[in-house]
Amino acid sequence: MPDDNAFGSFDSGPLTEAEVTRVAEHGIWGRSGTLDPGAVRIGRTLAAALADETRSALLTDELADLVAHVRGIAVPAFPRIESTDGIRLSAFTLRLLAPGPHPLVVMPAGWTPLGWPLFMYAYLTLAARGYHVVAYTPRGLGTKGLPSSSPGFVDVAGPHDRADGSAVIDHAVEHFAPGPIGFMGESYGSGISQLVAAHDERVQAVVALSTWGNLATCLYDNGVRHVAAVGALLRLTGGPVEEKFDARNRALLAGFQAGTGMAAVVDWGNLRSPQSYLDLTNEKGTPTFLSSTWHEALFAPNQLVDTFEGLEVPKRLSLWIGDHTVPEGRGLVAPPARPGDVNLPVQEAYAWLDHHLKGERNGVEDWSAVSYQIMFTYRTVPVRDPESGQPLGENRIVGPALRESRAAWSDVTTGTEHLALTPGGADGADGALVPADSGAAEPSWERAFVAGVDTDATAMDGIMRTGEAEWSGNPKTYDTRKIDRTHALVWTTGPLTGPPGSTAARRVRGIPRLSLTVRSAARAVTLVARLLDVAEDDTARIITHEPLNVDGLTPGQDRDVTWRLRAAAYDIPEGHRLMLVIDSKDPLYGDVTPVWTQTVVSSSARAAAILELPLG
Repeated sequence: MPDDNAFGSFDSGPLTEAEVTRVAEHGIWGRSGTLDPGAVRIGRTLAAALADETRSALLTDELADLVAHVRGIAVPAFPRIESTDGIRLSAFTLRLLAPGPHPLVVMPAGWTPLGWPLFMYAYLTLAARGYHVVAYTPRGLGTKGLPSSSPGFVDVAGPHDRADGSAVIDHAVEHFAPGPIGFMGESYGSGISQLVAAHDERVQAVVALSTWGNLATCLYDNGVRHVAAVGALLRLTGGPVEEKFDARNRALLAGFQAGTGMAAVVDWGNLRSPQSYLDLTNEKGTPTFLSSTWHEALFAPNQLVDTFEGLEVPKRLSLWIGDHTVPEGRGLVAPPARPGDVNLPVQEAYAWLDHHLKGERNGVEDWSAVSYQIMFTYRTVPVRDPESGQPLGENRIVGPALRESRAAWSDVTTGTEHLALTPGGADGADGALVPADSGAAEPSWERAFVAGVDTDATAMDGIMRTGEAEWSGNPKTYDTRKIDRTHALVWTTGPLTGPPGSTAARRVRGIPRLSLTVRSAARAVTLVARLLDVAEDDTARIITHEPLNVDGLTPGQDRDVTWRLRAAAYDIPEGHRLMLVIDSKDPLYGDVTPVWTQTVVSSSARAAAILELPLG
């Protein structure tokens, strides 16, 4: 059992209701993209209370009651679970006392410096629902000196992590003699969960939250390195790269950061991709629950949709407003902020396990395979200062966002609107987006911008941070007048109207595609496309985006390009306009355009510049 200080110092005193409520409302991420100290404190204090009953005095009444209840029905333990190569993984278990067998849920920890204690609230909740629980820290993760850290090098969901997952099952079978076994993971733990399930027939259900399907394209897609995502992950391992990764993985990371040897990075990523093992998952028939967000910064949604489409098992894909771990993170670490509140992403995950591991007929059997929120359709009110009554500059959600369900992903898009890009006016005036069959588009034109310089059209202000605000009712607002047309090209529709009786001018549903022709004096250029919903006052919200690197150009010669933007579900209100912005940089990505070079975008009768807008 860990000693009194195993989970950190408690000199700051007991948890307060205000602390727990703040985490329940604002999530697990701090402003700098690191774990919120309050979320860490909740997890550590719960772990300490399970290790030493006297520590329950440090909990709020609600959390103390939960700990007392679970102590009455289960035995907590803090084992080290030995894997096949001798690595001893830090783990936490809850063994139910009542005669069994009971179903088991295994939760590999996410990619954090704390390891398994972060989701202590979830483990207690699962035990209270009737599950044995085993949580563990994947090898190499955690901060030196914390007992929740596991030794070895981070394998990044490689073969060692798969073997570790099976070793954890071996331990559980020996000590608990469980019934059906499920894996549930968030972020890193979700990818490991899918991979273990594909390779170990004992896993009978999977819940994968904020997950990936193809790690290769999460890291490198359309010739673009996702440098900010990798940087964010490296800051969360709990130690320096030299200590956390073996020589081979350090070399791959160095190559990624330098933009060299990307073929090796792709091969490495494919080995760690659930999509690569769909045949195994389909053969086993493992029920699989996948969850992500529209504006996911680490694991962009298109690759997950592609993986979902390849599954031939009982399956569910849920897509939410926000960014990585934002919708479900708070529900895994803390109780709801207010009585009656429910964290739907987590509750639906539990329902999936209850149905497939416990055999409950709880409505899951009638779920559609696909469910998604429509971006920013929630109702909000301004948050006001309780004394002065003055607005504080942010909103509070008072009505939930609309959700839609479909039997299959192919049913999300029911039609496509083809919009032609026009040349724009003199002196760099914006071009228009017009129906391609209207005859209003000129067949041939070209427009140029000075590339290699960022603009105000960036996709987000910070990984997790912008998505956290979105989820809470405060999506990023753009002033489209501030987008520098010297360094960007812009096309806009007129004010849009929908058919009679429609609730929106356009119901964007699915994956947009953009086709155009590009030319440069440079041998490589970056194009970052963004779709914005523009209100009457020229402020906008982002619908979707996607970068493209075009390499191997012959200076002065045209290259036709087509690429997919990220999947979206967005209702453009009546009277708003759709805006397409193309520039050459975004802090999320590794771009290749030399600074202050000219990029020319064009259209011709041979290769028209077209935006394909999916509608539903």
